[in-house]
Amino acid sequence: VPLVESGGGSVLSGGSLRLSCAPAGYSLGRHNVGWFRQAPGKEREGVAGIDSDGKTVYSDSVKDRFTISRDNGKNMVYLQMNSLKPEDTATYYCAIRLHSRRIPISLNRYDFSTWGRGTQVTVSS
Repeated sequence: VPLVESGGGSVLSGGSLRLSCAPAGYSLGRHNVGWFRQAPGKEREGVAGIDSDGKTVYSDSVKDRFTISRDNGKNMVYLQMNSLKPEDTATYYCAIRLHSRRIPISLNRYDFSTWGRGTQVTVSS
C-alpha cells in the first residue's frame, strides 16, 4: 500500500481527531498531498491540501476547523480535525501527486495519482 492513513475513530460532536498519512518507501518531500473524504452514497470530496512549500487549501465546509500540516523530517502529513460535526462522518483518504511537473495545490481528486485505503471517522451527536 503506497500510503497508509491512521488516526480515525468514533467521537462525539464537538470532539477532535488527528489523522496521519505515511508513505511506504518514498519521500513526501516535494509532492502535493491532500485529504479527501467519502460518505456512503456521496461523491469523494476534497477536504484539505498542502504543497511542498506548506501552502494550504481547504474546503469551505472544514475551513477554520481542520488543519493540514506536514513534517518532511518525519515524512508525515497530518489532518487535525476540531469541532467535529456528524456531517464530517466519512472514510478519509490521503492522496499524493507523484508527478515531476508541479502544479498549484488543489482539491481536485484528478490532480492526485496515489491513494491510501482510508480511515473511518464517525461523529455522533
